[in-house]
Amino acid sequence: MHIGVLGGTFDPPHIGHLVIADQACDQLQLDQVWFAPAGDPPHKGDQVTPIAHRVAMLQLATQDNPCFALCRVDVERPGPHFSFELMEILNRQYPTYAWHFILGADSFIEMPKWRSPERLFRVARLAVARRPGVPVEADQVERALPGILQRVDWVDTPLLDISSTDLRQRVRAGRSLRYVVPEAVACYIQQHQLYR
Repeated sequence: MHIGVLGGTFDPPHIGHLVIADQACDQLQLDQVWFAPAGDPPHKGDQVTPIAHRVAMLQLATQDNPCFALCRVDVERPGPHFSFELMEILNRQYPTYAWHFILGADSFIEMPKWRSPERLFRVARLAVARRPGVPVEADQVERALPGILQRVDWVDTPLLDISSTDLRQRVRAGRSLRYVVPEAVACYIQQHQLYR
């Protein structure tokens, strides 16, 4: 099995996440993409929506694609949660699987600041999706993390400039989420009065 893993806070999950996952699955010929929400993301502080809501929204967002699955590794263990630990755990649980860790170009250029990034790309190739307005200064990342570019596969995706931060602000301002999150996710946010 060849699995892509898309980690993140998913607060809320949106069309950008789904497009990146779908394009990585198609272009890299993955068997599945596993969405791995961080129960306790180390860089977000106390401002994160409870994990039960984020998991429920991810289930709604991914339910119509048989290639998408939910990975609960970082839901069911104490945090803080780091990407390299997630991938090492998955690699131990499924030692015969091949792995791609999927991330946006904005996250890729920040990798030298991550906790133990070399441990991450030791067990998984990186599937890096370009994002609008984010120049990919790959040489700088290579200088900070020698050998990383040999572990990168670039994923061409439509340039959708959508961020979860912006979506939370839209909800607070009473603006529409139509077409930027799946309809079921928008209904869930409204039903549970999230982000207000």
